[in-house]
Amino acid sequence: MNAITVTDLHKKYRSHLGRKTAYPVKGLSFTVAPNEVFGFLGRNGAGKTTTIKILCSLLKPTSGAASIRGVKAQSRAARRLIGYLPENPYFYEYLTPRETIDFYGRLRGLSRTAREEQWQSISDLLDLRPIAERRVRGFSKGMRQRLGFGVAMVGDPDVLILDEPMSGLDPVGRRQIRELIHLLRERGKTVFFSSHVLGDVEQICDRVGILVDGTLSTEGRVSDLLHRRVDRVEITVGGLTESKAKSLAKSASVDWRRSGAGDCFVVDGLEKANAFAQRVLGAGGVLREFVPIKVTLEDIFMEEQEPAA
Repeated sequence: MNAITVTDLHKKYRSHLGRKTAYPVKGLSFTVAPNEVFGFLGRNGAGKTTTIKILCSLLKPTSGAASIRGVKAQSRAARRLIGYLPENPYFYEYLTPRETIDFYGRLRGLSRTAREEQWQSISDLLDLRPIAERRVRGFSKGMRQRLGFGVAMVGDPDVLILDEPMSGLDPVGRRQIRELIHLLRERGKTVFFSSHVLGDVEQICDRVGILVDGTLSTEGRVSDLLHRRVDRVEITVGGLTESKAKSLAKSASVDWRRSGAGDCFVVDGLEKANAFAQRVLGAGGVLREFVPIKVTLEDIFMEEQEPAA
């Protein structure tokens, strides 16, 4: 059974005051497997937050279906299965982190003993003990994000849905969130999150889906997407005079620079790079390095945006 299933989902906002009708989600379908980290990517306005709110039953879809572990997303039973971290989590400013976790434990229907156990577990995991008795009103963005993550984990839900969990965090904060997501996967949790920080997505996601104008344009395992082609090859060569290297680069229309390591040529495509390497060897050069430069998730993301640009 899938952790999340979305089938032909549509969301339409009716026009007001002469404005056009908005369709933030149009025929969206995807699945997320149990114990998987799924990155949900897209530009601002692509429909990410709308989809997340439908999964959390904060919005009703116009048509289509969404379910959590086979349970309709709009039901109370589905809400018990998820933990949700909004992009800008809201807290009662006069409460402390300990009181906040206890409050949400009460909303989950946990006993006093269970709430105390939750605090012990979550505070250790998120390093909340040093700020346990401080009022939330003075917290930084990073501290609020950690506390928001803690709230999402109250009740030990199977599925965590996170809307921009790394938004506004410094490198240390982003690393903490990455490590936490890795740990949650090791504990058997499913993590579904949206993000604009594509470098972090590459490091932690099993699969990603790229949303363009309300529909999923690309979906797949990160490893498969990043290894599907080689864009360029960097070839480092020794044994050539500067004039000879410059002449080879000009005749083949490739980029060239000279450094302490030798002459470096950047060639488009693997086939062209192999042919160029043969020319270099024929000219008396010595091949020192032949490094394929593979696409990044950012390259793929930008290519997918072109039709919508």
